[in-house]
Amino acid sequence: MADAVRLQREDFSLDEEVAALRALSPRVGGIATFLGCARDFSENRAVREISFDAYESMALAELQTLRTTAIAQFGLIEARLVHRLGTVQAGDNIVLIATAAEHRAPALDACRWLIDELKARVPIWKKEITPEGDVWVTPHP
Repeated sequence: MADAVRLQREDFSLDEEVAALRALSPRVGGIATFLGCARDFSENRAVREISFDAYESMALAELQTLRTTAIAQFGLIEARLVHRLGTVQAGDNIVLIATAAEHRAPALDACRWLIDELKARVPIWKKEITPEGDVWVTPHP
């Protein structure tokens, strides 16, 4: 199974990521996921595709820090963070956060914390390609 923290151009499988968490331990009692998908409409305009770019070494280091912090802070068994780079179409997967814990509350709390922190701290940039032209999107947690 692939690394728990990844930036990649190709799509990922929600089922495979969840299966990797389930296989870790019989103590896993709750898995929470956040799956971010590309929309075809944003800020009152049609969006044809979205392009993601990153300062990859810094982004990976920050994602790993978030994972380590979440595991300690929420008492997780494991967490997986995957973000796509390159160009995606409407309906495509963009980002996955998956957390495993003994109970649902820490898994859910950690999942929300991780996606909020990712959007606020990780140097990944988003450009929407619209019929009117390209628009860089300001991060908003």
